[in-house]
Amino acid sequence: MHSRSPALRLTALALALAAPSLAFAHGEDATDLDKVIVTATRTATTVNAALAAVEVIDREQIEASSARSLPELLRGRAGITIVNQGGLGKLSTLFLRGTESDHTLFLIDGVRVGSPTSGLTSLQDIPLAQIDHIEIVRGPRSSLYGADAIGGVIQIFTRRAEAGEGVHGRARIAAGSHNLREASAGIDLRGKRGGVGVDVAHQATDGVNACLGTYNPATWAGAGCFIVPGTHLDRDGYRNNSANLRADFAPNEAWQFDGQAFRAKGHNNYDGDYSDNADIIQQTVGGSVRWSPSKQVQLKLTVGRNTDDSDNYLGNTFNNRFTTTRDTGNLQGDFTVAQGQVLSVGFDWLRDRAKIIDLWSPWAAARGNRGGYVQYQGNSETQDIQVSVRHDNNDQFGGSTTGGIAWGWNFAQGWRVTASHASAFKAPSFNELYYPGFSNPLLRPEDSRSSELALIRSGKDWHVQANAYQTRVTNLIAYDASLGKPGNIENARIRGLEITGELQLGDWTARGQIGWLDARNHSAGFNYNKRLARRPQRSARIDLDRDFGNWSVGVSGIGEAARWDDVANTLRVGGYGTLDGRIAWRFAQAWTLQANIVNAFDKRYETSAWYVQPGREYTLSLRWQPK
Repeated sequence: MHSRSPALRLTALALALAAPSLAFAHGEDATDLDKVIVTATRTATTVNAALAAVEVIDREQIEASSARSLPELLRGRAGITIVNQGGLGKLSTLFLRGTESDHTLFLIDGVRVGSPTSGLTSLQDIPLAQIDHIEIVRGPRSSLYGADAIGGVIQIFTRRAEAGEGVHGRARIAAGSHNLREASAGIDLRGKRGGVGVDVAHQATDGVNACLGTYNPATWAGAGCFIVPGTHLDRDGYRNNSANLRADFAPNEAWQFDGQAFRAKGHNNYDGDYSDNADIIQQTVGGSVRWSPSKQVQLKLTVGRNTDDSDNYLGNTFNNRFTTTRDTGNLQGDFTVAQGQVLSVGFDWLRDRAKIIDLWSPWAAARGNRGGYVQYQGNSETQDIQVSVRHDNNDQFGGSTTGGIAWGWNFAQGWRVTASHASAFKAPSFNELYYPGFSNPLLRPEDSRSSELALIRSGKDWHVQANAYQTRVTNLIAYDASLGKPGNIENARIRGLEITGELQLGDWTARGQIGWLDARNHSAGFNYNKRLARRPQRSARIDLDRDFGNWSVGVSGIGEAARWDDVANTLRVGGYGTLDGRIAWRFAQAWTLQANIVNAFDKRYETSAWYVQPGREYTLSLRWQPK
């Protein structure tokens, strides 16, 4: 059977489950549409009112899912492609709407995160046990956030304090395939004016032997994992210990103080001949002060630091250390100038630093950026508009101005249409500019222009949305084989369509997401019109859950079509479809026993050439969480 057939079957299934919602009568918006989201506009708004394609994954969904990691939780969602190199803890990159893996801006509790050297965020090192909810905004947001937000913004909120005064606790233990061990616990102390809390978590696994290739210096076959024949034929384990501290205080209605600190420290084994294991640290520390003298005025100051450290070894021999920090500050004022009209004015400050300790080629770099932005939001009974403009001044690349405009119209009961256009940019990472022997100091920033049109239909217990978009990226940075280093592709064109649906029918909840993508190199030369690497043309995800009494069951089907793993489209990675299952039993008021199965049919597949994904896996967990 053709390798792309599983993705097609899952696509058809997702459409079939979304389609019945069209037959329902008009009604009120679904409850999920009333969830508050702040990432899309840097102000509080509901999902229903957002003029962007947004998704919120809350704690309830995280606990009910079969996912054991953040990459697993995000896999298959509309517009998202996850490329993983061998299971838990292994390098995982995210492609949002066909843009590059470093074109998505990540935030943790409002603090910008990511490595200034690689340009990537270590998704695999952010434990699910520490996450309260996630906000996904698809589409460019540089006019509000500056660099990196070409594909969109994903903001992770760590565990929040439980509502209500008093002492609130929780705990969980789990065990599973490949000697998976998980344990987590948290406690919150709440008073009338504020509270403090802490969560700690541990995750460890013996892993799998992920590398398929062997290194051939003549053909570079197996170059993805650099394996000399007869070596590294072992499991690649992973360990992560994390903690999250938080405190908040509101002395009166006008003032609010918040502080948050998250740290994950771990060890990762992988296949390689230059290094094969690493000690890692991911850390964010941040705080904010909000002053609201009236309902019409709010001022908020937010500061934070993200630390990304990696000590790399070959066996027990030290090779190098990558130490990076990202310091950020933001001051924003929101002013209600009239009923339904809000003006936001803000200033951002950013400082990236990197220090690489290497026996042969040590190096260091630093770069600052300052940006100012203005946003207007207006809404009436049937129409909404959002206009934003921003100017950034980068120490290395000078000034850059971006803008965006979005419009929405509720043209009939339950019907809504939105349209938007925006520009964005991305400065080259430090590795792309300075890494000895593999860099290009002549690189220019990447620029993009994106347009989007959406049609939305909502009822009392259901919601269907279709988003069509096009993005053109100039000076796209990709590896240039002729140079042996990264180069600026002249032009790339990305077109896509996303259809998402949600249906609540009694005790049943169904969520379906499908995507079609055409991402191509449009620069002159040999690779003209070739597909951009690692972007499947079709993808689908369906989540079906049912509650009955003290029991709940669910399944998740995920499928992706084949993709190319290189810019010349010569190395093909086949498509796949997987099915996950879960069953939970609340046998006492505060106790839940849950069993999960991942890749139930033991599908053998890859998301990156030379790295096989784990086969069928099981997890059994026990959770204590008083209401």
